[in-house]
Amino acid sequence: MEQDQHAPLREDVRWLGELLGHTLREQVGENLYETVERIRLAAVETRSNDEMSVARLRALLDPLEDDALLEVARAFSQFLNLANIAEQHHRERLHRQHQRYPGDPDSDQGLRNVLERLSARQVSAQTVRDTLTDLSVELVLTAHPTEVTRRTLIRKYDQMADLLTESDRPDLTGEERQRLEQRLRELIISAWSTDEIRRERPTPVDEAKWGFATIEQSLWRAVPDFMRQLDEELQQAGLPSPPADWVPVRLASWMGGDRDGNPNVTAAVTREVLLLARWMAADLYLRDVENLLADLSMHRASDELLARTGPSHEPYRVVLRDVRDRLKVTRRRMEALVEERPVPDGEGFLNGAQLRDELRLLDRSLRAVGLESIANGQLKDTLRRLSCFGITLLCLDVRQESGRHADTVDAITRYLELGSYLEWDEAERQRFLLTELENRRPLVDDLFYQSELCDPQVREVLDTCKVIAEQGPEGLGAYVISMAHAPSDVLAVMLLQKIAGVTRPMRVVPLFETLDDLDNAGETMSALLSIPFYRERVKGGQEVMIGYSDSAKDAGFLGAAWAQFRAQEKLTALFREHGIPLTLFHGRGGSISRGGSPTRMALLSQPSGSVAGRIRVTEQGEVIRFKYGRPSVAAFNLEQYVAATLEATLLPPREPQPQWREQMEKLTRVSVEGYRQVVRDDPALVRYLRTVTPETELSRLALGSRPARRKSDGGIESLRAIPWVFAWTQIRLMLPAWLGTGAALEAALQDQSDTDQVREMASHWPFFQGVVDMLEMVLAKADSRVAAWYEERLTDDADLMRLGDSLRQRLAGTVEALGRLTGRGDLLDNNPVMRWSIRVRDPYTDPLHLLQAELMARLRDRDSDRVLESALMVTIAGIAAGLRNTG
Repeated sequence: MEQDQHAPLREDVRWLGELLGHTLREQVGENLYETVERIRLAAVETRSNDEMSVARLRALLDPLEDDALLEVARAFSQFLNLANIAEQHHRERLHRQHQRYPGDPDSDQGLRNVLERLSARQVSAQTVRDTLTDLSVELVLTAHPTEVTRRTLIRKYDQMADLLTESDRPDLTGEERQRLEQRLRELIISAWSTDEIRRERPTPVDEAKWGFATIEQSLWRAVPDFMRQLDEELQQAGLPSPPADWVPVRLASWMGGDRDGNPNVTAAVTREVLLLARWMAADLYLRDVENLLADLSMHRASDELLARTGPSHEPYRVVLRDVRDRLKVTRRRMEALVEERPVPDGEGFLNGAQLRDELRLLDRSLRAVGLESIANGQLKDTLRRLSCFGITLLCLDVRQESGRHADTVDAITRYLELGSYLEWDEAERQRFLLTELENRRPLVDDLFYQSELCDPQVREVLDTCKVIAEQGPEGLGAYVISMAHAPSDVLAVMLLQKIAGVTRPMRVVPLFETLDDLDNAGETMSALLSIPFYRERVKGGQEVMIGYSDSAKDAGFLGAAWAQFRAQEKLTALFREHGIPLTLFHGRGGSISRGGSPTRMALLSQPSGSVAGRIRVTEQGEVIRFKYGRPSVAAFNLEQYVAATLEATLLPPREPQPQWREQMEKLTRVSVEGYRQVVRDDPALVRYLRTVTPETELSRLALGSRPARRKSDGGIESLRAIPWVFAWTQIRLMLPAWLGTGAALEAALQDQSDTDQVREMASHWPFFQGVVDMLEMVLAKADSRVAAWYEERLTDDADLMRLGDSLRQRLAGTVEALGRLTGRGDLLDNNPVMRWSIRVRDPYTDPLHLLQAELMARLRDRDSDRVLESALMVTIAGIAAGLRNTG
């Protein structure tokens, strides 16, 4: 059965591979094609024979000239991208056929399955309906630089995927299939003829436009599609239909608002992005209204509508023409504001309620006169889009580091001759901040902005708050404080908004991201809630962000995961005690070491009660393209979030038993010690990272607008979590995802009672199940032999070779310990499709790894070389495609 189910995937991979082979012959000649084939066959041998085949593979690569290295790298990289297209298409195919994709925990866990489980557990229909009605899932698109593929190539790949979908049609004629194959061939040639590498680093505005394009090309269609699927599932389950404009999902963004460590994000950039988002929203709604004008030609109308339009044979079009004119005015006004021209006259839409009122008027009329089926068509889609995207397209968060706020308040207190805020203790800071928050008078005058104390960094913080005041609340989301440590960090941002004249402040969200800050998160928020002023301010709800990336970089994967779990437990209990709704904002990345995991697994591994119908999650980098780049895939993933949030709310995971908690404490003590023993205490690690991995070379890749380092001359602590993970992923060591965890498992498995307990946890505790499953998936992609290739080519330093050998031994120990825990003889014995996916890619990634090491060595002997640099960038992108992961 499985053979038949996945035969189409293997056929698509073979088909695309053959077309790429034809392209190579045609575009670069038979000689290069034969070279690529010899290298591929040698790579296959490498995976099945001894080290002699590695020598053979290297012997094929070493003599190649620089130009040939570039073409070989491009060939292998291109195949891996084509394999990804085929695999993603196969997932879509099985989803359309309501078949499960083996090994994907989310593939058979849609809303239908959750509703069936709720019914079996005798959860009442009213409870389900009420929970769904209040459900809130907010996905926050971020510009973290992990998308290595150029947008122009993404468009070509999407067109290829469309053609694969077309090829599945059972009624396709021979001529149609021939034309389809010709078009597919043209697209592969076009992709081959396109530079894979982004040559110019994007600006924050470019990144925001990329996010807008994802909405325009995919999510704009996916949202109503997924809502129609929800309607069908609710109807099938006998549940009443929700309101016409109900949408449980919202979209937000950090693109153009995340200034933490990114000097390129300024107040002017944030203002421009907000205006461009409103321009795009007006343009998209204008397209919807044009379609509605074509459809709503009927004359039957309610008295309410006719009272608005007067006697008319086409009253719906009367209203829609007015809406169209106002949207055009809105769009022109946004254009003028972006271009700093005089704003044109005319009445546009100032807020979403104005547009919603117009559309609801039409909806009520259609239903009143018996045209409910018309109301449930395109008009309902537009109403749902408005509920999801608003009139601002998405809500923009602002993020800034806590120290920048403290510096700004310090400048103010010194200007007022009150002393240095930075020198005050926490109690004194809180007294000052609370006094000024409750004081009606202005705190600073215009002279402050002209003083030396208002330096460019201070002015930038205050200018950002002025933008918040200017733009109003509708297009703004959360003000996130990274590196939040104390209550004063939150109160300071509240005061800075007050100083700028913000009348409806952004909600202030502390981000707890280091191990110590996560451990102290409950205490920090408890101190804030003990302040009557603050408790009154947040009585409608509090949001707290949990950091995954920096906590894992600080303490390792296992230590961070347990700290995140404990912090959420404490926060959930605290806010339940105070009767204040809590939304936990999960700052997840794509890689396992940065919190990445399948949706259902991620939500059901959270502490019981922590979801409670409300969830906020970042979607980063290449994950945005994989999960939301195509409408059908986006609709599927949106449904997964709703289904998993509903399940986690009404069927929460079991509480961990006391002995499990004790075991986790033991495991994480060993894990954190083992992780820090290498990362913090071994002086060779920084040199190893910069010598054996392409960490230094990654800065040449124009991935995003944000610098890779917080400080150009810093060590590991200054390196951002994304390049930290990206560098280890490129050499297949995957160190951030397992270092320390293996030592913890090995220690536990030395004692039979501990062994029994850990196995019990892996079988019955969703949190620990998730840890084990994700560890198994990442270890399946790790390969110590590949890492050794880099080391052999790039260093003869005895200290680095000692460290490399130690790391590979630790990796082997982790794999062995995991096998003993799960009882499986081989990684992914329970996931044959993923195992096949990795194996089919290995003959293409192996040459890229060897090429990358060779290119790094050659480039380090030269000041610069455009061809070699291009080839190196291609290998980075190709390996990322092969592993379907960067950072």
